Formats: sequence, C-alpha cells, structure tokens
Amino acid sequence: MIAQLLPSEVVAVDATTDPPEATLFPEETEQIRNAVEKRRLEFTTARWCARRALAGLGLPAMPILPGTRGAPQWAPDVVGSMTHCNGYRAAAVARAGDMAAIGIDAEPNDTLPEGILESIALPQERGWVRQLMRTAPDVCWDRLLFSMKESVYKAWFPLTGRELDFEDALITVNPLAHTFRARLLLPASALEEGDPTGFSGRWSARGGVLVSAIAVPATVPATAGAQQNAPHRELVGSAA
Repeated sequence: MIAQLLPSEVVAVDATTDPPEATLFPEETEQIRNAVEKRRLEFTTARWCARRALAGLGLPAMPILPGTRGAPQWAPDVVGSMTHCNGYRAAAVARAGDMAAIGIDAEPNDTLPEGILESIALPQERGWVRQLMRTAPDVCWDRLLFSMKESVYKAWFPLTGRELDFEDALITVNPLAHTFRARLLLPASALEEGDPTGFSGRWSARGGVLVSAIAVPATVPATAGAQQNAPHRELVGSAA
C-alpha cells in the first residue's frame, strides 16, 4: 500500500499483522520495557518493516532508536520514516544520496474525535474537508488531513531540526489524483537558507486505513516532494 505512493528510490514495507518472528535489538527492548502490549507490538513490527526495507537497500539490520520528539535515528547514509495505527504498520527508507527526507503516516479511516479538526485545521482546510465529507463520504477527510500534516512534520523535521505546528502548513488536496500539497506559512524570519517552503505528496484510502506519503529528493527545490514535477490541478481548497 505505502510503496505505491513513493518513488522507486524508496524501499517501503508494510504489515497488517504483527509477525511472531519480529524481534528487537536489546537497545530497542530497553526503550519499551514498561510499555503496554499494544505499544510493544506497534514498536516491534514497525522496526521489523524497517529492517526489511533496509535489506532492500542492501543494508544490514541495525537498531532504530527514537531520538528527539520520537523521530527514528537512522544510519548517517539513510533517511526514512515509520508509522503505525490499528491494523497497519509501515516503514520507508532510502539512501541519503537519493532522498533528503521521507515522511509517511497511517491513520484509521475514521472521523476525528469531536473538536480535534478545529484544533488542527486552518479555515480553508475545514472548508474542503466539510465539502468532501458531503460529496465523497467513503474517506474520512478530517482524519486524512491529520495524516497529511503528520507526514509534513516527519519530512520537515529531519531537514531542519525544527518543529512545526499544525497551523504552520496549509494543505490542499486533489481527491481524484490522490495527491496533496502543503504550503508552509512560516514567516521569512523563521526560515533558514535551503529550507523548503512546501511539500507535495500522495495519499491512499484502502482497507480501512488512510496513508499519506512525502519523499523529498536529495536535491530539493523551494517546494519539495514526491510529486514536485507532476502537474497538480487543485480541485478543492485551493491556496491561490
């Protein structure tokens, strides 16, 4: 599912069950020694996916420990991202010479709890979410927006080492092409040389799971992402 959203330079592996053969390095086990069973399974299977993806790059298995804000710490020549939700775990990796950053996020295809949309969405985003929830109700667009913002954060943080708030990215979506764009709303004073000003990505809704993905090439333009060279006609929520 996730591999179809990413360019060929990225190796992605996902799982819909927790394989009994999935194991952890001792350092990883220490990270979750007090975790409940649900957390332990998510943590373990996501790393099982990641190690299979690394093998697809010809790289050995290695511990993947959480760093600042929980971001996975990859080997110096690797970039990647992991995600998990009920019934789905995934990891995507690439060589740093090919990709500068990857951001993936999976969420259940279920509406957000009451009040959450207002806390994560800008007025323009709430407009297209409500429109699409009327016209295309098979997708929980509020939860998909949340997923897209998570993918934006996961792509931004490794590039800059700085955090984003939900209101710092304005998301527009193409519901037919299954693509999205994020325009960063940070003031010029908050940007450093080389910082991206936006991202493009792809999304999918299948099997009760929503997935969004961004891949930033190693040579990044001002607006970066997996779909940067593809035509993208905004159908709703245009930021123009």
